[in-house]
Amino acid sequence: MDPRNGRRWLVLIPIQLASYAIIAIMGQTTQNINILFVNEVDNNLANVAVEVALNYVKKNPQLGLSVDMMYVEGNRTDSKDLLQALCSKYGQSLSENRPPHLLLDTTLTGVSSETVKSFSLALGIPTVSASFGQEGDLRQWRDLTPTKRGYLLQVMPPADMIPQVIRSIIIYMNITNAAILYDNTFVMDHKYKALLQNIPTRHVITTIADDRDRASQIEKLRNLDINNFFILGSLASIKQVLESAKNEYFERNFAWHVITQEQKDLTCNVENATIMFLRPMSDSSSKDRLGSIRTTYNLKQEPQITGFFYFDLTLRALIAIKNILQSGSWPSNMKYITCEDYDGTNTPNHTIDLKTAFIEVTEPTTFGPFEIPKGGKMQFNGNTYMKFDMDINAVSIRSGASVNTRSLGTWEASLNAPIIVANEAEIKNLTADVVYRVYTVVQAPFIMRDPTAPKGFKGYCIDLLNKIAEIVEFDYEIREVEDGKFGNMNENGEWNGIVRKLIDKQADIGLGSMSVMAERETVIDFTVPYYDLVGISIMMQLPSTPSSLFKFLTVLETNVWLCILAAYFFTSFLMWIFDRYSPYSYQNNREKYKNDDEKREFNIKECLWFCMTSLTPQGGGEAPKNLSGRLVAATWWLFGFIIIASYTANLAAFLTVSRLDTPVESLDDLSKQYKILYAPLNGSSAMTYFQRMADIEAKFYEIWKEMSLNDSLTAVERSKLAVWDYPVSDKYTKMWQAMLEAGLPNSLEEAVQRIRNSTSASGFAFLGDATDIRYQVLTNCDLQMVGEEFSRKPYAIAVQQGSPLKDQFNNAILMLLNRRELEKLKEQWWKNDDVQNKCEKPDDQSDGISIQNIGGVFIVIFVGIGMACITLLFEFWYYKYRNNSKVIDVAESTDQQHGGTIVKNVRPAGKLMKQDSLKDSTKGHNYQNLRTRTLMPNLSKFQPRF
Repeated sequence: MDPRNGRRWLVLIPIQLASYAIIAIMGQTTQNINILFVNEVDNNLANVAVEVALNYVKKNPQLGLSVDMMYVEGNRTDSKDLLQALCSKYGQSLSENRPPHLLLDTTLTGVSSETVKSFSLALGIPTVSASFGQEGDLRQWRDLTPTKRGYLLQVMPPADMIPQVIRSIIIYMNITNAAILYDNTFVMDHKYKALLQNIPTRHVITTIADDRDRASQIEKLRNLDINNFFILGSLASIKQVLESAKNEYFERNFAWHVITQEQKDLTCNVENATIMFLRPMSDSSSKDRLGSIRTTYNLKQEPQITGFFYFDLTLRALIAIKNILQSGSWPSNMKYITCEDYDGTNTPNHTIDLKTAFIEVTEPTTFGPFEIPKGGKMQFNGNTYMKFDMDINAVSIRSGASVNTRSLGTWEASLNAPIIVANEAEIKNLTADVVYRVYTVVQAPFIMRDPTAPKGFKGYCIDLLNKIAEIVEFDYEIREVEDGKFGNMNENGEWNGIVRKLIDKQADIGLGSMSVMAERETVIDFTVPYYDLVGISIMMQLPSTPSSLFKFLTVLETNVWLCILAAYFFTSFLMWIFDRYSPYSYQNNREKYKNDDEKREFNIKECLWFCMTSLTPQGGGEAPKNLSGRLVAATWWLFGFIIIASYTANLAAFLTVSRLDTPVESLDDLSKQYKILYAPLNGSSAMTYFQRMADIEAKFYEIWKEMSLNDSLTAVERSKLAVWDYPVSDKYTKMWQAMLEAGLPNSLEEAVQRIRNSTSASGFAFLGDATDIRYQVLTNCDLQMVGEEFSRKPYAIAVQQGSPLKDQFNNAILMLLNRRELEKLKEQWWKNDDVQNKCEKPDDQSDGISIQNIGGVFIVIFVGIGMACITLLFEFWYYKYRNNSKVIDVAESTDQQHGGTIVKNVRPAGKLMKQDSLKDSTKGHNYQNLRTRTLMPNLSKFQPRF
């Protein structure tokens, strides 16, 4: 024998003797207790813990207990076999005259648990149950009488209390969505409604999928707009779930909370993650006892908290029964009936107060004390549990290794206890940022790409969403939908574009100039409109009015100008002929008209000048003396008046008509012509409008045709359908056919390019939303918006059907409307936009004639002045160089009698002129013998006659 073992026996024998001596001194006797132990398949930890408790009782005779246990095991889904086994064991115990004092129930949930509850209730057996369920969850024990509440007891296991920490975390961190995954170490059947009751958090509670479907399960949860994940399970299950998630699911817009009953450290092979890790802690005052039980009785199975719960519960129940028996409170005439004797009404009426005895047990616990409601309206069942604390840590994992663990706080197990935060800043960092997925379609000015912008986009809708985000407090990531469509439904009822993304839960928000349509509202939700009543309009190329400096000459055709010029020369020639040969003309009657003030000889030069000036407001001057010449002049005046009046009127009309030349002014004009092609954007709401209008016309036609060709109608009824005109409009049918033939552009840029490439022979008009067209006209000087808007509909933000964002965004948009923020945004993007082109103002009826059209008149002036200057130079050259220079001798003498001046000896150079006598009729001076030698151009005071 090992001497060390011998010493151990020497130590133990005195201890046992001492314990027996104490028992003998106290007069305490050993109490025999019969228990019926009912467990569930796969709940092996309960079997181990109960066996350890019985072993503990055997090795501690000071407890005064001797336990005889009968064991029944059942399946969670098979109640029939379990009930038969219970009745068999119970009947056997009665036949052997050792009825059970206690039914110890460790079934977890389901029909097995309810079967045990029904069995104990019907036969009146004192029961202590460790089944899952809060107050009212155990259906068979839901309406117990006060007497039965005294001996039918339920204590919630730790795995039933731990999920309550999720409620406390969600309340503290104000989480709006959650996915709760759990494995078979937790039971959540009864918590689907109660766990987050009265908390506005969208949540999904589901079991962890197997290895094949686990990744797709997480993906589906993410598509449900969930970014807060809670995992309840063993460390192995937690590790599998974390490793199944994509790396992108550990970014800042996700939060992971893992909760386990085990006390080991968290390990998983993820690249980069920070996870909130919660695990139970034992009571500090019970650590010595816990260590002793673990080593002495080998209770080391995980999770330890559950094993020690079953151990403490069994021991406490046995001691409570023992105390009742020893105190004499156990009925002496205890009545028992078998399952065969039970008829539904003959349940034994026992008055056993097991609850009080259970509460009064003073045996110390191993992991944590029992929390039992004392007095008040709170019932024992559904409110009694083992107290313990959960340690809350933040675990940072890098490349599969845990690099840092930081304590965040603790949580004391309770149904409504808040978490106790030790590091508020750190726990806030573990909150998943509210980041919504936004899909959009680029369409200026609502959405435009901008690499310099924080989100890569700018525009009216981006500014709107930013203002909403300030109110609702969220962040977002924005992407452009792949097909560039807002969403249309095909013949099979399938959607594309943003609507498809929202239906598939791949997007949280649909943003852009998205029209509210009835069919879209059947699959998605819209907020209140942020842009009211946007109609369809027409965009065409702005007609460029050709400008010309000599446009005033184009009023009359060239042959008219030539005829006017021919009439001018012909009339001038006739006046010269009539004046030369008429006996009454001035040049043929000089003596007759020598005293007239008006003396004008109509030579060819004067005739040309007269006819020219007669066409001007200045007038032609002195008219011919002869009657024939005057008739020619009067005829020319009449001709000139008619020509000038006609020219003036036609010039104004010509300029006005050129400005008003617009081929299309409305949708009706567009539908009635075939020269200009037209089409809406492919997949747009405008396309849907025209397509449906055409379909409606076709349906109306079929209805009318069926009515008119119905043979069952009488002659009178058929005559009422006989009309000369076609009763059903085919306007949109023809327009839709023309659109299909013209080809629908796939983008707004393509439509604008087709408009610019159109010619006068084959124009193109685009039909689209008025806001888009208005912005294109604002930023392009060669485009114009034609006609009035039609088919008005509002713009709104799209969200998933049933999404809480609808109400949140509605409130935010209404607040912005009240602040007039949306009006400011419209001003910014449609009137004060930086990209707005400074276009020249087009001519209209209220404007005057532009310099481009009348500038030729100024050119005429400059040309006339230039010609006059050239003529002056020619005259100077002609008189200076073509005529010889003249030398004049002037002799001046004063004639006192006549008071005149005699000029003598006027000599050309090299030759004397014939002396003439000139008399100044006004002064009466004679100039004579004034001998001056000078050049003719310098004689400024004399007017010699040549």
